[in-house]
Amino acid sequence: MPPAPDAKSIARRALRIAQPGTPALYLFALQAEEVLQIADISRVSRDDAGKLIGYQRPQVRKHIQEIVDYLDTEAAVFPNPIILALSSSVKFQSSRGPGAGDGLATSGLLSIPLAPPGKPKPAWIVDGQQRALALSRSQRQDFPVPVTAFVADSVGFQRDQFLRINNTRPLPRGLVTELLPEVDSPLPPRLAIRKAPSALCDVLNTDKASPFYGLIKRASTNRQQAPNAVITDTVVVEMIQESLTSPAGCLFPYRDVTRNETDFDGILQALCTYWSAVRDTFPDAWGKPPNKSRLMHGAGIRAMGRLMDRVLGTVDLRLPDATELVAKHLAVVAPYCQWTGGRWADLNLRWNEIENLSRHVQELSNYLIRVYLNERVGIR
Repeated sequence: MPPAPDAKSIARRALRIAQPGTPALYLFALQAEEVLQIADISRVSRDDAGKLIGYQRPQVRKHIQEIVDYLDTEAAVFPNPIILALSSSVKFQSSRGPGAGDGLATSGLLSIPLAPPGKPKPAWIVDGQQRALALSRSQRQDFPVPVTAFVADSVGFQRDQFLRINNTRPLPRGLVTELLPEVDSPLPPRLAIRKAPSALCDVLNTDKASPFYGLIKRASTNRQQAPNAVITDTVVVEMIQESLTSPAGCLFPYRDVTRNETDFDGILQALCTYWSAVRDTFPDAWGKPPNKSRLMHGAGIRAMGRLMDRVLGTVDLRLPDATELVAKHLAVVAPYCQWTGGRWADLNLRWNEIENLSRHVQELSNYLIRVYLNERVGIR
């Protein structure tokens, strides 16, 4: 017989399933009150050095209360397991005898240590954050909860599993955008195509030489730590991705599709050169909240990104005065821009009526490009 657990741990009968090349999976049950006794909810944030920590979405109060109300009914069924990442401090002892395993799974006793007050718990919730919070608030604290767990001390591996598990669910786009650069393993194609733009967005936000330094709002953004963050990161990622994946984009040549290689340094130089010129051309509109400047708005960033494809197609970025040359090109458009007041000619819209809608983005992009092509005659 396996040894009896002590008062400092929770022991449960479990099945261990060994899958090739991955940590073993454990299937077991906990009581509702025990889930948050052993598991932390790791929400996305950044440490003092700006490094991303955590991976969970913010809790949704209404949804949690709906789960609580359901759990408190007599007919409650809880079929979906909570998925946990366990620390290597857990112990599994296989049962003895011929019936302990069938070649696919092995039964045994899983012992999970209880952390002293103030110390990190031995497990993290990878999937089921809101259900776990609801369970902790339910009147039925002895409710049996199915659990699937794997041992992983690495936060990177936990993030990888979190993204894969939630790949078909409506995760907040900003959360996915921020987590992608932190995942090293191969990703599904839908996510992989966004990884490079997400990583570039992160550099633009954290590099002091970038015109976007500190201006991009991410899922982990703390208003006190980043008081100047006004641009939504998903907009910047979309702007980069569109230019990087379209054959007509100015960033497309920096990709070697046959070798699956990308010239990140070249892309960053192009982005910083162009957007530094944008900042210098529109100093009164740069860095303001979107409700005070449509340049910082989703529509403004996307439209100026499409103009970037045209402008950088004519400027040699290897020249030492490349930023000044780009500024000359933008200067011909500047008199027609109404980022902070007035009306947009030909669009029949006041400056603050521009919204982040496909129609408005397309109309604003077409207008800026049309003005640029008509007015750039003579620029060298």
